[in-house]
Amino acid sequence: MRVPRIYQPIDNLQQGQTVALNDDGVAHIGRVLRMGNGDHISLFNGDGNDYLAEIIDAGKKSITVTVLNCEANNSESPLDLHLGQVISRGDRMEFTVQKSVELGVTTITPLFSDRCGVKLNGERLEKKLQQWQKIVISACEQSGRSIVPVVRPAMTLAQWCEEQTNAVKLNLHPRASHGINGLQLDAGNHKVRLLIGPEGGLSDEEIAMTETHHFTDILLGPRVLRTETASLTAITALQVKFGDIG
Repeated sequence: MRVPRIYQPIDNLQQGQTVALNDDGVAHIGRVLRMGNGDHISLFNGDGNDYLAEIIDAGKKSITVTVLNCEANNSESPLDLHLGQVISRGDRMEFTVQKSVELGVTTITPLFSDRCGVKLNGERLEKKLQQWQKIVISACEQSGRSIVPVVRPAMTLAQWCEEQTNAVKLNLHPRASHGINGLQLDAGNHKVRLLIGPEGGLSDEEIAMTETHHFTDILLGPRVLRTETASLTAITALQVKFGDIG
């Protein structure tokens, strides 16, 4: 049986340390998996390590574990991939966040564009950001990652394009002259910023803006893909070319 993995936001976990799981951990380990004293779980806190732990006190409302050992987790891709995703409707954004983490993205920035179609602000936007970050954590637990990607505060496409970076900047465009196989990254720089637009595509003004900010247009193929399909297809192709898939 696979040892369950649980994220716990605790700094400086160490062998021999006694840890009380947070409410989410208690709910999953105790009430969902019904694990008890003597069972083993794996903790991670985002530092890139896995911490094998043994349950020493399992109650209805609390679970205490002892850390047995620490082991480096080498599941991270050599490709540092930052996804700039224009916010999509309904559960499509949640799907994109979940699957992109499974595929190895390191950062996600939700974006607003001219044709975004999603209106979020204030408290509603903050709740969405928290929800997306929880989905990221769950995807790390499932996929075996021990470094937790960050969902950054949402911003406009213009603000994201204006950020200073040494990453290669990519934009999907149906009239691009080449695909991902034609790309080259400089030695020692495996940073990529991938822009995925909304269902209706970027406006002419936004396309011109990406050109001003030196984005490279890339083509995925002859078929028109939905935004969530486009993001995951592009991420997979980049991981095959520059990362650790394939």
